[in-house]
Amino acid sequence: MVAARRARETGPGSDGEARAVPAIRRGLAESGAAGVTAVGEIATAAPPHAYHGPGPTVRVFREGLGLRAAAGEAVARHVAGDLDRLAAAGIARGISPHAPYSVAAPLGRRLLAEAGRRRLPVAMHLLESEAEAELIERGTGPFRRLLEDLGAWDSSAPPTLLSAAEWIGRLARAPRGIVVHATHIAHDEAALARLTRHRDRLTVVVCPRTTQAISGTLPPLAALREAGVRVALGTDSRASNPDLSVLAECRTLVDARLATPEEALRMATIHGAWALGFDRRAGRIAPGRPADLAILRPTTASPQDPFAAALDPATVVAATLRRGRVIAGRMA
Repeated sequence: MVAARRARETGPGSDGEARAVPAIRRGLAESGAAGVTAVGEIATAAPPHAYHGPGPTVRVFREGLGLRAAAGEAVARHVAGDLDRLAAAGIARGISPHAPYSVAAPLGRRLLAEAGRRRLPVAMHLLESEAEAELIERGTGPFRRLLEDLGAWDSSAPPTLLSAAEWIGRLARAPRGIVVHATHIAHDEAALARLTRHRDRLTVVVCPRTTQAISGTLPPLAALREAGVRVALGTDSRASNPDLSVLAECRTLVDARLATPEEALRMATIHGAWALGFDRRAGRIAPGRPADLAILRPTTASPQDPFAAALDPATVVAATLRRGRVIAGRMA
């Protein structure tokens, strides 16, 4: 994936951007067919015209990453330029410093300052791997070797990296923030305490099938539930997941007895909409709200438990609506 990303130039008008457009549209179409009405997209290539059309509502979190001091200013400048282009196209925006192992402290400060100036939500991958903590605490381990192999780590002037707890505190200064994964947060007391303190404006987005594939475990819902932290569901991406079905993510948690069907669906709807800043137009059905919803067709004519029926593998997404218009499937 790194090789593929480096092989393409994704600036405005580039050939790489042109190739990104159909891929983005295929992803939005797949999400719509899976019953998704709103998407949080973390993107390094953000061509605005790719997000227009009869698909889910999108908030694009423009991603920034870089460890070398000399590149920080250029990365921040490119991020700001893409945010301006998205704003001109009327697309909801956000900013995403990628992860603690890929963003040096000075670049992270620039990106989050830009988010504060524009009053934008933020998102960041945190505590996804045990190797992440080893790199930050000791400057060693598999991430260090990977970064050296990629030419991203300057041993003569190692980057200043911040802990997960420090990043959580910085993310909480934004109007709204997302912590992606948090797989190992139960083993980081400082990070869990900081997240608990700022739970009024932060959401943890867990991606169960990706976490299971990468770490051999499932998200720490018990620790997050005990801390009173809002949890939403995501799919991570097709790079680490067989499909973009949020209902399949719900089933994974329910089958593992980590959540009830009702809890899992709340993570996928109400909490997801809040995390994206779309809580006034998506996530729940209520008078005066836009008709952003999915219509599911269960196999049982009169299911005793509608939440369980929604997560039955035999249940299909009949249609997906955005503002009352069908964007996938059929009503009849």
